[in-house]
Amino acid sequence: QVQLVESGGGLVQPGGSLRLSCTASGILFSNYAMGWYRQAPGQEREWVGDILRGGNTRLPNSVKDRFTISRDNAKNTAYLQLNNLVPEDTAVYYCCTEGYWGQGTLVTVSS
Repeated sequence: QVQLVESGGGLVQPGGSLRLSCTASGILFSNYAMGWYRQAPGQEREWVGDILRGGNTRLPNSVKDRFTISRDNAKNTAYLQLNNLVPEDTAVYYCCTEGYWGQGTLVTVSS
């Protein structure tokens, strides 16, 4: 049974940072690319990047100067580092792989 569990969300002030984690079970984690998405209230889910098996990352231009993705295969965990956050980054952040999704973690950027 594949399970993805996100954590690390919370309330942060504009300009702040957060590191989100996605811990996987039920898969051989090192064999899979991991994706990150977000969904803001009233909006469609948006891709914010992914990390391939070998560690290469891909992020859209809209966030690549502020977000980074990494992984620790020994911990079965992928990370999404969010820097210089703005209110527009407020959303539920999800990780996914091979059609499996976590439950999401809420990031709220507000003063």
